[in-house]
Amino acid sequence: MRNGLFAICMLALVATRTEGQPVDGTFNIKSLTPEAALSAARAALESCRKSGYQVAVAVVDRAGVTQALLRDRFAGPHTPGTATDKAWTAASFKTTTLALAGETQAGKPMSGIRALPRVIAAGGGVPIEAGGSLLGAIGVSGGPGGEADEACARAGIKAIADQIEF
Repeated sequence: MRNGLFAICMLALVATRTEGQPVDGTFNIKSLTPEAALSAARAALESCRKSGYQVAVAVVDRAGVTQALLRDRFAGPHTPGTATDKAWTAASFKTTTLALAGETQAGKPMSGIRALPRVIAAGGGVPIEAGGSLLGAIGVSGGPGGEADEACARAGIKAIADQIEF
């Protein structure tokens, strides 16, 4: 019975395919250039400096691979790794780490996410999106709290908005 149902489902899938319709074996994606990633990182760092914060800023591509990393001279030694992991988390979950922090608190259904390697559930990681596509993410670490880090990250994205819109 189970094999018969499977066969019927497969036949239905094949039957719904329009004859002559191409089957794509590849797809195109948009990605940040290294220049755009560096511009975003610089703008975020400058935004934090203006507020009196010494931070590290990381920008990752859509797969979470680091494209740019800057650390201000007095930012703590933990900040480069934390900024990178905040950016990685934002790209991986396609949400801000501030939002993720709220959704993964103890007792919430997604609280176990915090135990995954590299996940940082603290504000400062923001996805970089344009045209409905995830291009990467930016992470900031070292400000006086997640909200301050996120504000600097958003300033970095704002600085490259005209370069990434499509």
